[in-house]
Formats: sequence, structure tokens, C-alpha cells
Amino acid sequence: MDLLHKIFFDSGLMALSWQNVAMFIVAGVLMYLAIAKNYEPLLLLPIGFGALMANIPNAMLASFDNWVPAGHDAVAPLMQLVYNAGIKTEFLPPVIFLGVGALTDFRPLLSRPITFVLGGAAQFGVFIAAVGASYIFGFTPQEAGSIGIIGGADGPTSIYLTAKMAPHLMGAIAVASYSYMSLVPVLQPPVLRLLTTKKERAIQMKQAKPVSRTTVLLFPVICTLMVSLLIPTVAPLIGMLMFGNLIRESGVTERLSNTASTHLINTVTIFLALAVGSTMEGTNFLQSKTLFILVLGCIAFLFSTAGGILFAKLLNLVLPERMKINPCIGAAGVSAVPMSARVVQKFVSEETGGKVNPLMAAMGPNVAGVIGTAIAAGVFLALLK
Repeated sequence: MDLLHKIFFDSGLMALSWQNVAMFIVAGVLMYLAIAKNYEPLLLLPIGFGALMANIPNAMLASFDNWVPAGHDAVAPLMQLVYNAGIKTEFLPPVIFLGVGALTDFRPLLSRPITFVLGGAAQFGVFIAAVGASYIFGFTPQEAGSIGIIGGADGPTSIYLTAKMAPHLMGAIAVASYSYMSLVPVLQPPVLRLLTTKKERAIQMKQAKPVSRTTVLLFPVICTLMVSLLIPTVAPLIGMLMFGNLIRESGVTERLSNTASTHLINTVTIFLALAVGSTMEGTNFLQSKTLFILVLGCIAFLFSTAGGILFAKLLNLVLPERMKINPCIGAAGVSAVPMSARVVQKFVSEETGGKVNPLMAAMGPNVAGVIGTAIAAGVFLALLK
């Protein structure tokens, strides 16, 4: 009887708090959205399960940025070890970018170089949200920059920046970033409908010029040099992204490209998402700041979508008739690749009865958005770190 008594009082049941129970519900919602609604399942499912494990009392499956070993020979708990080795060292997000680069085709961007600026314009919401977070909601400049980057809809970049500037907000920012990535089909169409006219949606863009193999091979090299020399703080992300693309396009490293785009990125995604979920311990996550982050993240994403659309409309004021841009493709400037481009394609096709199908044109600003969000993160690091 004494043994049973000791087992019961040493169990997690006795240490269970309302914060733990609330986080079990949050974790369940994330896993439900991943499984039942297919919202970013590769990310939300492990994040949700990581949050579940992090809130089991006495299980030692949570991770903290300020964790200190209990003794000289103390070994970090499992998820703390993953967090320390993968996120705190900023190792895992650049490796994700390597896989993304190996999956990305930059030809739609290179065939229409003007769409590069749409990827930059779509970072408008990033800076709007950062300013609002700092001056209206009272976040520190470092926290505000980490919150603003949610508007780029790029999870690895958000995690990379937050790990450097506001690691205590890691769970909330990662959940917001990946949630809004999954909600692209819900959030973008109303903005597209509000900011474009029927005539603008019906603009048929001219056929893109073919891109030479030389251009495709030189682009990752030149882009790495130019961006990294201008903003060295973003070199790990841009360098790995472009190296992944180079091994894809070179034609001589198929094994490396296949590994980076399949087994490697899948493995890293598991550990990255679990580690992020493990930071969502109840007492840290359940704060008013979390709600503000979710709201500001949504505002950032909506303003980023609007920024791309409005800049495309501005360009049309000076472009000749034969070079007019369908402004809807500006919405794809957020870096949710390729979901945002597909949303633009579906919206325009439905609005024009299938007469206009701008998928490939939208892929240009979409992949440019990946670079643009990384550059925005580099700017924050250079100015605020």
C-alpha cells in the first residue's frame, strides 16, 4: 500500500495544473487541425504533440532558453537537448532552407525579373506589424521584429530570427507563423477581392521568356554573393537556400538534391517542430502576449498580402499596356510556397471563368518572397540584435 501511495504522489497527476490542462487542449486543437483539416500537417502535428509532451508534469519533456543544468554532470532532458543543439545554435532552420532550395524552381522568377520587386513589396506587413508591436503594444524592439516576421509566412525564418532575438516567444511565434501559412486559402481571397477590380483580375500576362541554363546556374551563386555581402546576418539562410537550388539545377548532384529535398528535410522538420512544441510549456505560453502575437501576426500577413497587390497596381501605372501585370499575383509575394501561388491561380481562374490562369506568373513573386522574408529577417538582425 505504501508503494502504491508513493507511486501516486510521485505521478504527474498530483502536479497537474490548470495551465497544463489548457495546453493539452491547445495541443489537441493543433493536432486536430493537422489531421482533420490538413492544415500544415507536417508541422502542426509534431508541434502539437511536442506541446502535449511539454506539459506532462515531471516528464521533463519541455525545453527552455534559459535552462541551467542542475549539477556538474547533469545531462539535458531529451527535448532540451534537441532545442540546445538544433534551435539555440541556429542549426536546424538553415538546413530546412537547404531542402527548400532543392525543391525550388527559380525559373518563373528569372523569366519575369520584375516580379522580384513584388516579393519585396509583400514584406510591407512585416515592418508594419513590427512597428505596431513596439509602439502600440509595448513589445521590445527585438520582440517586435520577431513578431513582424510572421507576416512573411515563412516558419523557418521566423524560428531563426526568434531564436536570436526573442527566444522566450518561440512557441507563440512559431504557432502563429505556421497557422497563418495554413490559412492562406482563407485569408488571401477576401483581400484579393477587396483590392482588385474585375478588369484587373482579367489581365492576361504575356508569355514569359525561356530562361537559359547559364542563368539558372549563375543565379544562386550571384544571389548568395550579393545578398550576403550586403546583409551578412542573413547569409546562413540565403547561402543554404541557394546551395540547395544549385545542387538541384547543376544536373551532376542528383543524389545530393534528392537527399536534401526528401530524407534530410523530413528528418529535420520532425526535430524542429517537436523542439518548437516543447517550448510551449503552459506557464510560458498562456500569457496575454501570446494573444497579442496571434493578432499581430494576422495583421502582418494581411498587410503583406495587400502590399504585394498594391505595388503591382502601382507598377501598372507606369508599365506599357503589353507589359501590364495582373495585380493578383502580388498576393503571392508572401513566402508560403507554393500555396499562395495556387490560391492566386484558383481565385483568378474562378473570377474569370477559367480564361486567365496566372499560376506560373504567381510563382515568380512567390519564390521571391522566400528571399524577401529572409532579407527582412537580416535587416532586423542588423538593426536590432
